[in-house]
Amino acid sequence: MKKLYHNLKIIFPPFLGIFFIYLSVVMTSAEERKLIISYIRNADLKYIISAIVFGILSHLSRAFRWKFLLNPLGYYPRFINSILAVLVSYIANLGIPRSGEILRATTLSNYEKIPFEKLFGTIIAERLIDFIILLSLIFLTLSLQFESIWEILREKTFDLQKLIAVIFILSLIFFGLKKFLGKNNSKILTKIKAFIEGLIEGIMSIKNMPYKLAFATHTIFIWTMYFSMFYIIKWTIPEMQNLQIIQMLPSFVIGGLTLTATNGGIGIYPLSVAMTLSSFGISNESGLAFGWIVWTSQTLMIIFFGSLSFFILPLVNRKK
Repeated sequence: MKKLYHNLKIIFPPFLGIFFIYLSVVMTSAEERKLIISYIRNADLKYIISAIVFGILSHLSRAFRWKFLLNPLGYYPRFINSILAVLVSYIANLGIPRSGEILRATTLSNYEKIPFEKLFGTIIAERLIDFIILLSLIFLTLSLQFESIWEILREKTFDLQKLIAVIFILSLIFFGLKKFLGKNNSKILTKIKAFIEGLIEGIMSIKNMPYKLAFATHTIFIWTMYFSMFYIIKWTIPEMQNLQIIQMLPSFVIGGLTLTATNGGIGIYPLSVAMTLSSFGISNESGLAFGWIVWTSQTLMIIFFGSLSFFILPLVNRKK
């Protein structure tokens, strides 16, 4: 049963992505699809290249920000290894959603000899910060565009009871393990205890880091780049060029929430973005074209630089 569940977690997302692509096709007529393809083909490359540059800058900043969590733990990895590990993690997420964080920690652990659990703890810490930023954007969007996106959010509501139940169960497991491990001294349990302690130490590194302002500055920069690479693509679609930042924010947030539903958001990302933009009077064709241009440009960037990172990593870490 566990193996079946594991296999379903891997197989289901790409099939879900295919379903949403099919949905996008059946929701549009032949003429509308021709118009969408025309928008994509005629997209101004300078805006797409600019979006890719913004994306690269966000990844560089994320890799640099990582050191502010690792340095307080006594580890000083080479920046080249940090950035390559980050790029490798993004391409892994395209294959298996949410696997990138594990590969990122494994990669740096292998080349920098840093304990995996501490690396993974710092990744959880930074993801927690990113989650807080995303929540802040959600609340900002709700306060600024409440009426426009209420119907969309109502269709995609979070199951609050399920979320509370998950947090409660995880809390019980955590405190149960803490109490259990504290009373046992076998070799296996000692290793488990050491792993959990290392994980917690990595997560708590955010509390002990000396450069909190620098960390916050990089965090703001990363999210500014995320929005910039989304916003600038509007200039490739004639119908969207008059949209203001405040009108683009809801589709940016909702699109971001769908990225882990399928492999890199394939299928569902363009559709969710188009549905959100429709609340501001943007046609389905323009919304879908915009969503596909954003998704394709960033996905191709991740595939290119992620694949390149796999080859560069062994080369820059060759023993002389």
